[in-house]
Amino acid sequence: MAYAHILGALVIVASGGPEPDLELVDAADREGKVVVFSTTDAAAVRPLLDEFERLFPEVHVEYHDMVSAELYDRFLADVAAHKGTADVLWSSAMDLQIKLANDGYAAEYAAPAVPRLPAWAVWKNEAFGTTFEPIGFVYNRRLLEPESVPRSHADVVRLVNADPQRWRGKLCIYDPEHSGIGFLLLTQDAKTDPSFADMLKAYGTAQVKLYPTTGAMLDKIHTGEQLVGLNVIGSYALSRARIDPDLEFVLPKDYTLVMSRIALIPKTATHPAAARLFLDFILSVDGQRILAEKARLFPIRNDVEGDATGRRLTDESGGRLRPVVIGPSLLVYLDQAKRVGFLRQWRQALQQESR
Repeated sequence: MAYAHILGALVIVASGGPEPDLELVDAADREGKVVVFSTTDAAAVRPLLDEFERLFPEVHVEYHDMVSAELYDRFLADVAAHKGTADVLWSSAMDLQIKLANDGYAAEYAAPAVPRLPAWAVWKNEAFGTTFEPIGFVYNRRLLEPESVPRSHADVVRLVNADPQRWRGKLCIYDPEHSGIGFLLLTQDAKTDPSFADMLKAYGTAQVKLYPTTGAMLDKIHTGEQLVGLNVIGSYALSRARIDPDLEFVLPKDYTLVMSRIALIPKTATHPAAARLFLDFILSVDGQRILAEKARLFPIRNDVEGDATGRRLTDESGGRLRPVVIGPSLLVYLDQAKRVGFLRQWRQALQQESR
């Protein structure tokens, strides 16, 4: 066996798992590639992909960057067509990933890193959280004085009610009808925030503006067209703030949701050994360190140190983190009747602006 293969196996065993599975590496080599469907921008994870191919040069990564709904629909279409499917599905749409697992599409795999992951981040050895990304607020500090910066969800309600005219059209959020992550986060707010009804009213009063992506919100906040973005993925916001001094990210002090990009291996994977090897690498110490240092995606493991890590975030949060638990509870609002009812409530709240 080539030295690079042994080195790669040793990288994975550093996750605290069993002895290096050289048979797995050999099987992945024979398969020759791993096909990944992902919602994470390819440029952001390029260092991760490059390092995997350096350690396992016989396994080429075919990486497809797509939006969450496209990933979900494409996979099911491939299954229905009885042709080979992707080997790894890696998505921020936590609810859709769990639906695939719950519907019987995910293969069970006792990944070596599982003992090093939080209990809430693994479901039935079928769905694995890979990141620990805070959800918060972003504001333009050039245009917003400190006393007007919301530091909690309650602050948003207070500020809007105190001066509705000032905030009209100046708050933005993901459009929950067109953004999978936007819908997920809003329903998590409904579950977590005892004053969510007041927050909905504030959205309507402020005539909150809706956007499909993080980038679109950050662009509008940078120009001053928007002052504050709500429910923004912290990894993206902090990466942008590093090159844009006008942007500032806030961890809400009442509660901070934490999302995780879920990876699963389909039972129909064309290259199952390569899929297991790729997942092991993502969850290894080295893979997680690359996510932290290069992609700024906040790794799920708490034994990875650095600024953009779950460990640092937990230490500095003061107990206000609320991870979105990976499991069947994510399926509640995928029920069609509940989804329709929730979105009806959302639209009714926004219609208050015209009254």
